[in-house]
Order: sequence, then C-alpha cells, then structure tokens
Amino acid sequence: MKKLLTLVLAVLMSISMAACTSAPKEDEVKTIDPSISGTFTGTSAGMQGPVTVEMTLESGVITSVVVTESKESAHVTDVALERIPAQMVEHQTTEVDVVTGATLTSNALMRAAAAAAEEAGIDKDVLKQNAYHATAGEAETWETDVLVVGGGGAGFAAAISAAQEGAKVILIEKSSFFGGNTYMAGGAFNAVDTGAQSTRVLTVAEKNTLDGYLALSNEDEALHFDLFPEWIPVLDGLKADINAFYDANAGKTAGVDMPGFDSINLHMWHIYTGGLRQMSDGRWVCSNIDLARTLAENALASYDWAGSIGVTTASGEGANLSTVLGAMWPRTHSYSAGAPLIDALKAAADKEGVTYYTEVAAKSLLTKDGVVVGAVCEKADGTQITVNTTKGVVLASGGYCANPAMVKEYDEYWGDDLTATTLTTNVGTNKGDGIIMAQAVGADVVDLGVTQMMPSSSPIKGTMTDGMWGAAEAQIWVDTYGNRFVNEYAERDVLAKASLELDGGIFYIICAGYMPQEDGTYAGLDTAGFFGSMLSAYEGHVWYGSTLKELAEVANTTPIGGVTAKFTEESLRATIEKYNSYVEAQHDPDFGKEVISGAIDLETFEENENYVIVISPRKASLHHSMGGVVINTNCEVLNTEGNVIEGLWAAGEVTGGIHAGNRLGGNAVADIFTFGKIAGKNAGQAE
Repeated sequence: MKKLLTLVLAVLMSISMAACTSAPKEDEVKTIDPSISGTFTGTSAGMQGPVTVEMTLESGVITSVVVTESKESAHVTDVALERIPAQMVEHQTTEVDVVTGATLTSNALMRAAAAAAEEAGIDKDVLKQNAYHATAGEAETWETDVLVVGGGGAGFAAAISAAQEGAKVILIEKSSFFGGNTYMAGGAFNAVDTGAQSTRVLTVAEKNTLDGYLALSNEDEALHFDLFPEWIPVLDGLKADINAFYDANAGKTAGVDMPGFDSINLHMWHIYTGGLRQMSDGRWVCSNIDLARTLAENALASYDWAGSIGVTTASGEGANLSTVLGAMWPRTHSYSAGAPLIDALKAAADKEGVTYYTEVAAKSLLTKDGVVVGAVCEKADGTQITVNTTKGVVLASGGYCANPAMVKEYDEYWGDDLTATTLTTNVGTNKGDGIIMAQAVGADVVDLGVTQMMPSSSPIKGTMTDGMWGAAEAQIWVDTYGNRFVNEYAERDVLAKASLELDGGIFYIICAGYMPQEDGTYAGLDTAGFFGSMLSAYEGHVWYGSTLKELAEVANTTPIGGVTAKFTEESLRATIEKYNSYVEAQHDPDFGKEVISGAIDLETFEENENYVIVISPRKASLHHSMGGVVINTNCEVLNTEGNVIEGLWAAGEVTGGIHAGNRLGGNAVADIFTFGKIAGKNAGQAE
C-alpha cells in the first residue's frame, strides 16, 4: 500500500475507494429530472465563516460542484474541500461521508450543496437514494519494527528519532491531515538558552523577581516542601545560580547593561510553582521532578534538533526571546509553526524512510505475554488492519480536551466553570482514545482531573484565532468597563479563573502593536503595515480605532458574538495612563505583574490617523490535558504497580505527570519534541 499523502486528489481518492463502497449500483442510481440544467448556488455556515458552492447540472446530471467561497483553515480542511465535491459529482448526491478531522467543514459543504440542489429543484429523495457511504475492504496485515500512533509533533519526533536508530517505522494518524494540536500551536518553544540571554538586557522588573526568589525560605508553607521535599534542592540551586550571576555581573545595572538570566533550576522552579495546585478534594499535586528535569535539561537540544531536521529555528547569541502567555519568564523561542512545521516534519520523515498514513486509527493494543507487540487499527472506511511490531508501539495520540464530557467526568479542579459542552482550542480528534487503549493493557494514569483552559480564546469558536496581542509582558487585559482585573503575566489557570469571574466570562485584550518604538513604547498598529494587510481577516472579530473615542464608540455599538463593551474613552485613557506609569516604574502595585512592558504612547497614537489600537474580546476554553499515562524518563509506560510495560512508550499530551496542575505556556512544544525524541530513540534501539 502506497504512502497516503495528506492532500489526496479527490478524483483519485474516489476511484480508489469505488470498489469497496455501499454506493448504489449503476442500474440502481436514481436519475435527476433531465429537464434541469444550469448553475445553482448554496451557502452554509462553516467553522470560520460562510461556505458557498456552485452546482452545475446538464440535462439532469450533476457535472460539477465547485467551492466558490470558503474561509476554512487550510491544511485542516483541504481534503474535505477536494474530496467531498468530487464524490458528489461521481455519485450524484449531496450526502457523502464526512472527512475525519474536518466534520464541521464537511457538513457545511453538504448543507451548501443541498441548498444549491434545492434552488435547482432536485427531488430530495433522489439525492438521498444516491447517498454515498464507504464500506470496509478486506482486512490487512502490516509488519514493522515500530508503530507510532499519532501524527502530531510528538508522533513525528518519535518516528523520525526511531528511524534514525535504523528501525522500520510506520506512523498512523486517524485524522485526514497531519499535525493535530501541534498544527494549531502558536509557535512558542520554551528552552533555557544562556547564549540568547547574554544579548538581552535584564529588566528592572526581572531583577526584582530574581531578588524575590533569593528571599524565599524553605520554611514557607506556601511552597509545600513538607509534601514535596524533593524540590528543596531546586530552590537551593536556583539561589546559587542567581548569586553566581550577580557576582559575574558586578557593577552592571538592570535595565541598562546587565544581561538576561536563565538557568535549568529557574525553568524547573517555574514548572514546579506553575504546576503546584490544590485539587477540589484538598489534595496538592506537583510535577514529577525527574520528568521536569528531563524537560528543562533537554529542551534546548530538542529545539536545535528540530532545526537540524528542517524546522526553522533560532537559538544562541542574538536569538530573540519573548514570553508567551503563561510562560513566567522570557525563554520562549519561535519556530516555523503551522503548515510549515508539519511540512518540515513530513520531509524529515521521508528522508528517514518513515511510512505514514492518514485516516487510520488505532483501536487497541496487541500484547503477547504482557509485552506490547502491535495494534489493531481501522481505516476511515472500516477496513481492519493488524499491525505487528518487532520492537513495539509509541503512543503519541494527544489528550482529551476535544472531549469535554470526559474532561467534566474526571475534573477535580474547575468545578462549575466546566460543562460537557465547553468550547475547546483543540482539533476535534483529541478524544483521549490513546489513554483508554493504554489503560486496557494495564497502564497507570495520573492527573486526569486537571485540564488547562486557554484564557485568550475566541468567545465564539473557542479557538486561539481571531484576536491580536503581543507578548505577555506587554498585554493589557480589561473588563467590560475598561478596568484591569489580573496580572497578565500570571499562569494560564490563574488568568482563566480571573476571567471566568467576569460577566459572561468575557474580557478584552488591548493591543497597540508588536514592535516597540525606540523609547520602548507602542504608538499603535500601522494600518499601512502589518495590520493593514491583516485587517480583512480580523473584521467582525476585533474592534479598532485611531482615537480612544473612536475605539470606545465602536466597542459600545458593534457586537462581536452578541457582545458589546461598556468602557468609555475616559476609562480606557485612565487605565492606559496608569499602566504606562507602572511600566515606567517597573512596578505594578495593583496586581504584581512581575515582568512588565507595553506602555502606549497615546499622544503619538492620537496624532496619527494611520495608527490604530485593537481590542480583542476573549473567553477561556479547554486547551491542554495535563493528565495521561504514567511514563518514566525513558518514556516507557508504567503499569499500576509501577513496572514498565514492555514494548510500549508514550510522549506528548497522552502522558501525565510533567505539568501537574497547570502547564506553562511554551512548554507543550518543548515537551512533545523532547519526549517524542526520547521515546522514538528508545523504541528504535529496543531489542
């Protein structure tokens, strides 16, 4: 069987599947009224906006179905946009199978085509009788050394790494496209990079934060060292790191000539304090220290490894560092996110000889004498596949935040803030099936009761789209009256909890620009520059204005998702001016924002009509599941007795224990590449 490409030509796809479908035989196809000819149009709502199709008939025969309007996400919906229209023409119907991973787009296409058919006057019974649904072919058996389940970042990292060890590797992805949540990620990769820090200037606020760490006492009850004493050496080590840094830079001044600072202990400390959380039953959880150390110590090497296989990266002296929302420190590196990342990973997999397939889902793990020796899988058409492995299986199938009912069932943290219909940032295939499969062969699980909500999500879709903001230190978050309500540099669960206490859970992010002026302030987004080129993409999702008066008026009168704000020109001005004073003082007495920037030069902004300030309505949605199967630092899956399940490794969001009660922003991609690479290497070396 040839490697199944993500972007399959629709016509070839329909031909290849024709022999194993439940489509009516040619003499059973009900014909459309031959008097109908012409081109007819239908529109329906898709995930990202209207989907419009034109259906052309010649003497009662559908000769073409063409998508004339679509704002659906490229890569995620390409297969649906190609395959479904072609199948409608081939089978003379508007009812076909949805494409896995693109359900909303698939249904929108069918509804739009049905509307066009109705305009044409086609009998609905004819279309219904001609409905096309694929059926299973003959069962297949595949042989390989290593099977990787999941085609996101962790899966590809594992597959490439295993192949680099000389193993024969098959990777399967149940969706119609590769990437999973990795494709949806925003391009943030945390790694301790002293080279990059050396060309930064440590801000006054950052130094104040470091001084605060030096003042911490091991006896502080809030640190919970009585429960987790293994973390005491990390704090001790951090203090030693900071003191050594100060000694090495004696005579230098923060905000002037003192370089940036980071260390493995600091990253670990952020993982610990960022994930130290109390559950609803009073129990405290924290990250597994061995997994946290593995992540912190190997993240930069993982980032550079990604660069070595074709991903665009930049580390070391001169590399730009920022702070993605909830990261707690400026150690966030950028990389080529989205489709360019997935294309680079596929190219690297091709180079290493990995065979990969879409629309193939693992259903259960095969074991022999307690050892995992393969998996039972299924194609989207129902065809059964048995994959036999000589070395074992790597689970990289993602988490369960696209399964809000499962999140609600296990929840021990959010309580009434969650429902079984809470929106999510995730791709629709992240249902937790890998965790369930692992449990079926005895795997232990941890922290299933903890999920992360992404506070800065679309209030309409739940996705991390349709909004504009800069780095966390420069963001200004306000309520409907224009008042700040939280430390914008805090952890994501802290931000989400604060926002959910507001009316309807809606808040607003003020964005005046991405690149500061020479004095470090922002004057607004230039409509002739970046924002001007992106304006149409954000219409209907953000408010903007060239004066505060104009901005307040449009926010008060133009609903977004049925919501308008109540802030005024005066309240916005007061909030921004106060925030500006805190940036100048490098101290936030209201909310204790540890690292603070983003002052807005209101005078320059309001004097230039080409500058606009943008305000994005936001609402928290499900984002990342911290819980999953238990692994050790070799990424071997452990059973409920703490023993290794031979032949089974796991990496990425399917695992638990790394992030505990809250994951730092920017740690997810570091996680998937670090542990994906480890899992693949160990699976590839297995005897």
